[in-house]
Amino acid sequence: MEQFIQDIRQEFNEEIQNIQQSEYDIIKESTQIISVLEEVFEKLKKFVTNLTFKNQSEEIQFFKEVKPQMFSLLIYYNKVYNVEMRMPNGTVNDKKLYLENILGRIKYFFEMNFDFYHYYRSGSTHLDKYYFLRSKPDIQLLLDSFYFERDSKFSTSHDFKVSKILAYEMLTVYLNNKLIQLNKNEFPTDTINSIPKVKLTWTGKKAELVELIYSWDTAKCFNNGNTNIKELAEYIESAFNINLGDFYHTFLEIRERKGSRTQFLDKLIKFLNDRMDNLDNK
Repeated sequence: MEQFIQDIRQEFNEEIQNIQQSEYDIIKESTQIISVLEEVFEKLKKFVTNLTFKNQSEEIQFFKEVKPQMFSLLIYYNKVYNVEMRMPNGTVNDKKLYLENILGRIKYFFEMNFDFYHYYRSGSTHLDKYYFLRSKPDIQLLLDSFYFERDSKFSTSHDFKVSKILAYEMLTVYLNNKLIQLNKNEFPTDTINSIPKVKLTWTGKKAELVELIYSWDTAKCFNNGNTNIKELAEYIESAFNINLGDFYHTFLEIRERKGSRTQFLDKLIKFLNDRMDNLDNK
């Protein structure tokens, strides 16, 4: 199973990257990516439906981690498409209100699922056999209506909810970035407190910048570590005049690299050492 999952991930990651590099219209980009993910998901469904898991641990891992990570992307890009298609053509305030309403609904979702969200994000495992095995769940569990329409061979009681959690986390970043851009457009001449004073544009690859951001966050380089990855990414986007898009997914791709997973950092180390060596030899 591991080899199949690795191959299928590499396949759709490459296709998504190609689409993102060649398509600058977010609606067209989302439509193409949704099409790719639908095909991938059909392959995954067919594979798992005919698969006998080695044990319960393997089945739990698939429905708790593997499937939600993939399905969340399909949910996310579908939501992005809907957000953009329904964006009002009115004033900046109209658009901001529209985006804030969507963020409010996402917040309500997390509030209504706080206990499960805390369970999932805390890394707890004691209820996994109820949440992530394909069996009839305890009647006392709170189930989404989706559960009763699911394919019992390809779903558990809570894998869809994990997918929504991951998708909504990514969507929250996307919506907040949209609001930041709207605020910039609303006050284009308000540069008194803008940072930085000189606007520089990142012209390297997005994945390279994401690699740097996660390394800075891990090393607690900003505010003595009293910030989170979302805040740091938003600041870097503003400072370097770039939209990183789904940087969570980009980091997932970095983690799945073969060989060195820190390709850009390795390159920077080499460049800097070469520069110092050249100066020493002058």
